[in-house]
Amino acid sequence: MSNPVIEPAPAAPISAHPAPLSIRRIEIDTVVDALGKGLADFRRAPAFGVVLGALYAVAGLLIVGLAWWAGYIYLAYPLAAGFALVGPFVAVGLYEVSRRLETGEPLSFGVLFRTIRAKGAGELGWMALVSVMALVLWIYVAGFLYAIFFGLRPIDFAELVTTALTTPRGLVFLLVGTAFGALLATAVFAITAVAVPLLVDRDVDFVTAMITSVKAVGQNLRPMLAWAAIIVALLAIGTIPLFLGLVVVLPVLGHATWHMYRATVS
Repeated sequence: MSNPVIEPAPAAPISAHPAPLSIRRIEIDTVVDALGKGLADFRRAPAFGVVLGALYAVAGLLIVGLAWWAGYIYLAYPLAAGFALVGPFVAVGLYEVSRRLETGEPLSFGVLFRTIRAKGAGELGWMALVSVMALVLWIYVAGFLYAIFFGLRPIDFAELVTTALTTPRGLVFLLVGTAFGALLATAVFAITAVAVPLLVDRDVDFVTAMITSVKAVGQNLRPMLAWAAIIVALLAIGTIPLFLGLVVVLPVLGHATWHMYRATVS
C-alpha cells in the first residue's frame, strides 16, 4: 500500500528565526476550540492518526498481557493507567502531522518517520526518557503498595478485585494508590503539557521546554486542569474496550494538544 500524501492548503511557514518564548493567557473556550481543531486534523489526515493510535493500543495490550502472563496480575491495572504517562511522547507523530497541516508542508508516512527519527535523536529523546522514568517510578510504587497491603504472596485477579472493592484494607489500598498516581500524573502533565509539541516545533533544549510547560500550566491553571481532566476521561473511555477506543481517542487528543500548545505558547 502506498503512503497517503496530504496536500493541505498553503499557509505561512514557521519563521526560521522564531521569537523568544512567551506564555499567552487562555480560557476554557481555548480548550474547546483545541478539541474541535484536533478532530478536524484527524478528519483531514485520518490514516496517520489511525495507524499511530492502533500502534499505541497494541502496545498497551501487549504490556498488560505480558504482566498477566508473567503472573504479575496486580500490575495490570497500574500498567493500563500508567501507560498514559508516555502518551505525550507517543503522540509526537501527531504533533508533526498537525504542524505540517498548519504550515502546508508535504505529509507522508516516509516524511513523518524521518522527521520523528531525526528529532528523537536530540532533545526529544531526553524528553522521552523523562516520560519513561515516570512510568517506571509508577510501576515500582504500585508494586511496593501491593506488597505493603497484600504481602508477597501471589493472588489471583478475582480475589484481588474482591479484596480491593469490599474490604477496608483494599479500599485504603485503592485510595493511596489513586492519590499517588494522581500526584505523579499531575507532575508529568505539568512538565509535558506543551513541552513535547514545543520540542517538535522549536529548537530549544528539553529543560527549557519543561520549564515553559510548567509556566504555561501555572499561568493558566483553570483551563489547564480542565484540559487534564478531559485527557484522563477520554483516555479512560478509550481503554475500556481492550484499548481499541484509543485508535480514535489518541489521534484526536494528540492533534488537540498541538493546538493547545499553539494557543498557549507564543
